[in-house]
Amino acid sequence: MLEEPLASNSSEDNYLVTTVISHVVKPGRDQGYEAWFHGIAADARKFKGHLGVSTIRPQNHAHPEYVVILKFDCYDNLKAWLESDVRREWIERLQPLIERPENLQTLTGLETWFTLPNKSMKAPPPRYKMALVTWLGVFVTISILNRLLVPLLSGLPALLTSLMITGLTVILLTYLIMPRLTQLFRKWLYPIP
Repeated sequence: MLEEPLASNSSEDNYLVTTVISHVVKPGRDQGYEAWFHGIAADARKFKGHLGVSTIRPQNHAHPEYVVILKFDCYDNLKAWLESDVRREWIERLQPLIERPENLQTLTGLETWFTLPNKSMKAPPPRYKMALVTWLGVFVTISILNRLLVPLLSGLPALLTSLMITGLTVILLTYLIMPRLTQLFRKWLYPIP
């Protein structure tokens, strides 16, 4: 994995945002891609709010996909970089090195639970909306698990019971509850302008 140094977050009012970008590199163009990565990473560091960038190299040369993880202190600063002329020039230089256009996904943290299938997310929902839907999901999940599992686990130490309940809660929220709540509240989370 290639790493670039991290800067510190300068504003407590902002929230971190991460963009995951994948590039499928043409056979034999790995060295050119890595040189390209170091160049674009150096320019990205000059932009306001940049917190770091890294890439994960492909393990299998039959599928040469690089994954770039780019971090900024807030969505507006990330957007300024993504839409900048500097980045546009780097993306033009990238075209001879890749097989297809880059795939880009932007996440801030909780909104990984708030992605809609087959939809690219331009900006995450407001944090208060994510907090309310998450609270609802946690409340429902813990209420059900406490009702069903706590009587069955009553012979176990309290710490072990809590560990099992919270672990199961996170798994259920991630794979079952939050995807369904996001679909249910999609018009409220992502209103059409």
